[in-house]
Amino acid sequence: MSLLLLPPQPPPTLPPFTVATSTITLKPLPSFKPPRCTPNSTLSISLSPPTTTHTVATTPKKVLLPIGFGTEEMEAVILIHVLRRAGAHVTVASVESQLQIEAAGGTKLVADASISDCSDQIFDLIALPGGMPGSARLRDCDVLRRITCKQAEENRLYGAINAAPAVTLLPWGLLKRRKITCHPAFFHKLPTFWAVKTNIQVSKGLTTSRGPGTAYMFALTLAEQLFGEFVAREVAEFLLMRTSDDNVSKKEFNEIEWSVGHHPPSVLIPIAHGSEEIEVVTLIDILRRAKANVIVASVEKTLGVMASQGTKIVADKLLSDVQESAHDLIILPGGTAGTQRLSKSRILKKLLKEQNSAGRIYGAVCSSPAILHKHGLLKNKKATAHPSVLDELKDGAVNDAVVVIDGKLITSEGLASITDFALAIVSKLFGNGRARSVAEGLVFEYPKK
Repeated sequence: MSLLLLPPQPPPTLPPFTVATSTITLKPLPSFKPPRCTPNSTLSISLSPPTTTHTVATTPKKVLLPIGFGTEEMEAVILIHVLRRAGAHVTVASVESQLQIEAAGGTKLVADASISDCSDQIFDLIALPGGMPGSARLRDCDVLRRITCKQAEENRLYGAINAAPAVTLLPWGLLKRRKITCHPAFFHKLPTFWAVKTNIQVSKGLTTSRGPGTAYMFALTLAEQLFGEFVAREVAEFLLMRTSDDNVSKKEFNEIEWSVGHHPPSVLIPIAHGSEEIEVVTLIDILRRAKANVIVASVEKTLGVMASQGTKIVADKLLSDVQESAHDLIILPGGTAGTQRLSKSRILKKLLKEQNSAGRIYGAVCSSPAILHKHGLLKNKKATAHPSVLDELKDGAVNDAVVVIDGKLITSEGLASITDFALAIVSKLFGNGRARSVAEGLVFEYPKK
């Protein structure tokens, strides 16, 4: 049974493209389960302060999210997106000597501030993303250690995911007398008596989790502690999180093999102001883990775009610079404002038409399947999309699957289902074995069939 879905919120006003400065025993949303649950090119991202607050939240909560060289980008972006959508004011702070860092998968992030600028501030929550060597870089930052130890001493919330519980918090002495979990690769480092093999663990103000595949539930659990169950549930519904009763996943029609030759598949991901950052970053991260050659191209006049929740993304190239190149796959991310801007690109329309006429693969998620419909690329095809635009797909709309494949077309409802979508692409391009291997590294429950 599907959840009652909220209509998409209007996109925020896009700020200028500059870097800004700036004992709990709750159970983690038991009626929701996480979306079924370490690269060659680089992507630059700057994470700005929140551009929106949740309509239910009355007083913004302050959240510190530190990053360093080797931070896991999926975890960082999911945390930032979910907490900002819940109404938190999230400050992304670099523990390095500069604001820009290169994340675990080659993604480049630019923080809002240096960690030293945050030393005299009080935060309602400190959330540590994982990744290696990112977790070690956080551990070795004395300023962050002092801030986090004070946070724990004063009984304010803190959390860590992936390698960070074992690599960062354990040496700081912040796991004492608390049940904890972490990524399976680091589980042996935890104190045996207190270690538990669960996706989410809340114990005396500390929340821990296992990896990118559990990051949604980790972020929602933190949101629940900050704002209450109602707000967390609203955000989960907006993200199209599934209940434990839902068992729909993927449907395939007109099944054919996706053959791209012996070279690494070339994947083009166009982005624009207002593109959905969770979808963009997850696609890039997972496809690069699978060893695809991912090219992120801006349809704007500059490489830099401002995503839907204030994440600043710097593309690899302008779309105009790749219009003469052929790509094995073109994927359109969603986001209300981003979809509108993508749909106005004449270059993108030309590339999509050529992709279809040449018999190459193309896909779209969330609201962007509407672009394919507008250009006549869904004719006689089955597809899905975000519930708000599904009716626009007419007779070909499929409303009981999160991922739909029809020949060389692949679509998804987006947001929390983006991991399923990306892994479905990996399976079609590289085989089920590689998709399962990537999922295992994410701590994501890969479908058995």
